[in-house]
Amino acid sequence: MQQFDAVVIGAGAAGLHCAGMAGQRGLRVLLIDHADKVAEKIRISGGGRCNFTNRDTSSANFLSANPPYCRSALARYTATDFLALVRRHHIGWHEKHRGQLFCDDSAENIIGMLLRECGAGAVTRWQPCAVGAVRPSARGYEIDTDRGSVGATSVVVATGGLSIPKIGASDFGYRLARQFGIGLVETRPALVPLTFDAGLWAPYAALAGLSLEAQVTAGQGRGRGQFVEDLLFTHRGLSGPAILQISTYWRLGEPLAIDLAPGIDLAGALLSAKGRSHRKLANELAALLPRRLADTWLAPHAHWADKPMAEMRDRDLLQLAGALKRWQLTPTGCEGYRKAEVTAGGVDTRALNSKTMQSLQHRGLYFIGEVVDVTGWLGGYNFQWAWASAAACARALEPAV
Repeated sequence: MQQFDAVVIGAGAAGLHCAGMAGQRGLRVLLIDHADKVAEKIRISGGGRCNFTNRDTSSANFLSANPPYCRSALARYTATDFLALVRRHHIGWHEKHRGQLFCDDSAENIIGMLLRECGAGAVTRWQPCAVGAVRPSARGYEIDTDRGSVGATSVVVATGGLSIPKIGASDFGYRLARQFGIGLVETRPALVPLTFDAGLWAPYAALAGLSLEAQVTAGQGRGRGQFVEDLLFTHRGLSGPAILQISTYWRLGEPLAIDLAPGIDLAGALLSAKGRSHRKLANELAALLPRRLADTWLAPHAHWADKPMAEMRDRDLLQLAGALKRWQLTPTGCEGYRKAEVTAGGVDTRALNSKTMQSLQHRGLYFIGEVVDVTGWLGGYNFQWAWASAAACARALEPAV
């Protein structure tokens, strides 16, 4: 039986980074993945250019049942650290809004960089190769694979979550955690479009394709989220960055609160227009909001739409403005894991060491990346968690005695 210091299961962002760093520390590392290609999630991210980190990353950008857990890893391996690696490999990059960093060329640059780092660490890669049983042994662990059984001092689980099953998502990490008696926080799709009852959504379905900036709020207390970003109407519901962000905070049965005109005193603008404008309400509202939205919103109030502003009652203008600034609606679901960018929930971090990612119960068993109950905002934060948790683990792995 071949022996390794560490077997890393899962060749995604976290697994590749951890294997490369550990190998360059002189450890004998085996990296295994069941898929034909490595890092498919990196390959399709950011429209194919990979939003590989965010300059402004802090623990406040993550949701977890145990919020303090991610602080240590994020503080000890920052966006600046990963960017230094990108620069060493001479990969062109640029910054978009809100600190988001993208490759100039292709996400393949990041994958190639991580593979070169694994090469520099003499990492052994088996792919495609399925993993079967994992069991404790006198020397650490034994792992059964399609290519035979191997022994290792440590096992690193970097198998990701359930999102985007068409590129190989797996529940392997959750099953392994259960096998070893490690708790799980209930998993659910996150960074995902939200859907509504077809009948209730019918008045808005014709707005599909319309995008505008909006403020969206959901959740309560420490689980409350609020974002001002673009919102996109779809045939089935709402999408766009604002909705993807809030989906992590939203729970089934809870309403969303949406301000369709953030930063605009809509009531003040309409009342002011009443005193000076000779236009109809429909035209005045279309000057403040996209025409299609204005027309759809006024459709139930046809008697208002064609009224000159001077004939509108103040209370009706205030009612209209309030409805647009405080639109409340309750999604009936989401587009599921097939369109979710990440999986919320996962391995309970209260069972893991925050400095090393090692199980508190089982020496030599580590969980990193998306499989763990740490979920970042849209915009490069989840990749930064992958890099940071991988680095924390790689620095802690021990060679065989």
